[in-house]
Amino acid sequence: MAKVKRVQSIITPARPFLKWAGNKFRILDKVRKSLPPGQRLVEPFAGSGAVFLNTDYERYLLCDSNRDLIDLYNLLKDKGAGFIEVAQSLFVEANNCAERYYELRDEFNHCAEPERRAALFIYLNRHGYNGLCRYNASGGFNVPFGRYKRPYFPKREMLAFHHRAQHARFRHQDFATTIRQSRDGDVIYCDPPYVPLSLSANFTSYSAGGFDLEQQKELARLSEKAAKRGVTVLISNHDTAFAREIYHSARIKHFSVQRYISCHGKSRNKAGELLALYSAGE
Repeated sequence: MAKVKRVQSIITPARPFLKWAGNKFRILDKVRKSLPPGQRLVEPFAGSGAVFLNTDYERYLLCDSNRDLIDLYNLLKDKGAGFIEVAQSLFVEANNCAERYYELRDEFNHCAEPERRAALFIYLNRHGYNGLCRYNASGGFNVPFGRYKRPYFPKREMLAFHHRAQHARFRHQDFATTIRQSRDGDVIYCDPPYVPLSLSANFTSYSAGGFDLEQQKELARLSEKAAKRGVTVLISNHDTAFAREIYHSARIKHFSVQRYISCHGKSRNKAGELLALYSAGE
């Protein structure tokens, strides 16, 4: 069966339209070079879609436990320019103040109409602090106002996503279900919430419900099993003793990446990251 080439280098990488913690845009080359050819790329942690946007597989399956994210992707895939116009209507000067932000955040948390909720999700993503996506224990979006002078509306990036999404399916489901449903010939790329650099550090929730160390171990176990049935799995994570231990049966590449956690540039530093590869049939 013919295999599909992947993109090895892109002169101008396609940027995601969402701001997203852990965005893989900065390490695209390393990820792409580690991804083998295959018939379909599967991502159990869809995130911003940076890898999806910058690889060249025939088909894609992007899944995530965040329903708002997947609903947004499906709506943008189906409605394209019409939905983009609706979302852009929220990006006006009158909405770029704390009072209005919190009114719209409250509306989002009580909104059940799909298109309005998706448009509000983009507004919150671009006007909220640091582009965070965070929910409280009750499932309410609770990121504070970001105080940006002129939030950028990503019209061009959304249009590019819409066109590329015609070759993809987006599904709201957990990572374990996604990996178990993979089949021979698939290539899986996993970008889970990273393990803390220190196990004593606060482990911030990725979404309502969080992602704990037992789930990190389960991801490694499922990846090893998937490889034995013919599915290659590549995982990104922090390069820690814990990560090296749970990925002991994988081939690991180590490298350093500039961290962008602190709001003060002088206190930003480099952190070790790794790519763990479980090759099909091994």
